[in-house]
Amino acid sequence: MEHSKDLVDQAVQEIATSPRNSATAAGRAERTPADKPDNAPELIDAITQIFALFRINYHNQYYSAFSDVELVNQAKRLWLDSLRHYSVECLLKAARQVIEQSEYLPTLHKMIEACNAQEDETGLPTSQKAYREACLAPHPKAQQAWSHPAVYLAGVATGWYELENQAEHLSWPAFKTHYENYRRKALRGENLDIPPIQTLPKPGQSSLSKDERLEALRKIRKELEL
Repeated sequence: MEHSKDLVDQAVQEIATSPRNSATAAGRAERTPADKPDNAPELIDAITQIFALFRINYHNQYYSAFSDVELVNQAKRLWLDSLRHYSVECLLKAARQVIEQSEYLPTLHKMIEACNAQEDETGLPTSQKAYREACLAPHPKAQQAWSHPAVYLAGVATGWYELENQAEHLSWPAFKTHYENYRRKALRGENLDIPPIQTLPKPGQSSLSKDERLEALRKIRKELEL
C-alpha cells in the first residue's frame, strides 16, 4: 500500500501542475471519455487520471471489470456525466481517499460518497448535520451564524414551516435534495451567500413612494418570518 500511496501522490502532483498531463502507458487508447462542449478538458483529464490510478492500485480487479478499451470508455462517460458537478480538486481527493481506504475497485456510488465527504476545506457539513442545524435554528433565520450558506439556502428552498412542523420522513427528503444541489455548487467553486436583510431608511430620508415603502416593509417581514 505504501508503494501505491507514492504512485497516487506522484499522479496527483502531476495533475496539479499540468491539467493536460498525458495519461499513463494505456492512456492514449483510453482518452476522450465524453468530449462534449460542456465538459471542461480539465475534468475529462481528471477522470482519465483517476481511472489510471485505479488501474495501478486495483490491477487485477480493474482488468476484470474493464476487459477492453470500449468498456473503459463507456465507464468514463458514465462517471464524467455523474461527477461533472464536482471540482477537479474534489475528484482527486476523493480518488485518493478511496484508494487509501478500500482494497476493492470502487463503484460510481462509492466515488460519489467519497466526493461528498470532502468537507474539510469547504466547511460543508454532511446532509444529516445540515438538516439538524436547519431544523433547530431559531428565528430570525437569516441572522443566525450558519455553518455554511448552503444550509440556510437549502432551508429556504425547503420551507422553514415544513422543517419545523412536518414529520422527518416528509421534510428530510426535500431538504436533502435541495442541500445536495447547493453542496455540489459549493464543491465546484461557486460562491453561495446569504442575502442581506433589507433595512428601511430613517423617517424623512426616504425617496420611496408610500407603495414602495410598504413593499420594502413586506419583504423585511417575510425575511424575518414575522
